[in-house]
Amino acid sequence: MAANNILSLIGWSFLPNLVTGWVQTIYYGLTIRAGDRKPAPGTPRHAEHRRRIHILVVSLYLLYTVYEADYDLRRASDYYADLGVPHAASERDIKSRFRRLAALHHPDKVMSSGGGGGADNDGDFFMHLKTASDTLVDPARRFAYERFGPDIASWKHCVTVRDFVGRGVQAILPYYGFAAVAMYVLGLLGYLDWGRYWRWLTLVVLCVFELHVATRPSAPRFLEAVVNPLLARFAAHPPYLPFQAVSLARRLSVTLYVAFSQLGPLLRPPPPPGQQPGEAEEKALLQNLDRLEQTARGMDVDATRLMELEMAPFVGDPEVIASMRSKLKEWLVQNTIRSDPMVRDALGRSFQKRRVDAPSGARGNR
Repeated sequence: MAANNILSLIGWSFLPNLVTGWVQTIYYGLTIRAGDRKPAPGTPRHAEHRRRIHILVVSLYLLYTVYEADYDLRRASDYYADLGVPHAASERDIKSRFRRLAALHHPDKVMSSGGGGGADNDGDFFMHLKTASDTLVDPARRFAYERFGPDIASWKHCVTVRDFVGRGVQAILPYYGFAAVAMYVLGLLGYLDWGRYWRWLTLVVLCVFELHVATRPSAPRFLEAVVNPLLARFAAHPPYLPFQAVSLARRLSVTLYVAFSQLGPLLRPPPPPGQQPGEAEEKALLQNLDRLEQTARGMDVDATRLMELEMAPFVGDPEVIASMRSKLKEWLVQNTIRSDPMVRDALGRSFQKRRVDAPSGARGNR
């Protein structure tokens, strides 16, 4: 899964831009007659055509990645499909089906029929069928398989449903923790700006969905009542198991994250003719700074008026005004200057330099 995600990210990094250039060239070759002038790169018309074609290419590539993820799941198959039994098969049906397949694919049966060339492959397939049968006839392992996939075969010291759920949750939480840290770091670096809220919402919803799937005794209702019946009716598609739905959701989340990054800037309205892409943002920033400056001036005027209103009773009395000025200076010294961390640090160092063994009232430093 990790390799598929890395390949998907690599494909998203350069394929849409490359294909957009090809499609735009073909589009101009089909729609513009020979001898007519084509839109030059850098012109508004050329940029608008490229933007629309890029949106179409990214959307089609998004649909292709959805199909590819579904194709990989179907190609990997599952224990039910390998045994040829439905998802609701009973323990008796699974054992009966395994005995029939064992009679066909048992290594001794293959050797006695003269098919020695494929004995190793048949032996591996027989062991796979036996693992599938042993997993599905055990209620605890069947519960774990439907939620966490074939990886449970390598989980040691897991016997009960509680053991499997605990081990599965330990594998789920680090995955989403790493994804959250990666998204946060990329956000700090200036990437993934557009659609940041929707990315975080998708991550949280996906984490809650996977925890719900892992801890509930039955499969998600919408999967059993909506998704699987629709796929079976309109697409002749085999039903999804819970772990397959989770795997598909993870693949789609990675695809959506990158699609947000590529479609977001393209869906913004283009700048007016003659205006550079960054001029609109700079103009909005300057307007906000002007509003902030006007607000600060208004607050300064209001503070001056309040001060004049407070001093109105003492106008014409120089002694009282002088006394208030001295007290204001003292208040500023006591509450503003001395509370400053740098001033307090300087006073502390000054007190440390005073002589420790000096008598009371003595002056001087060490």
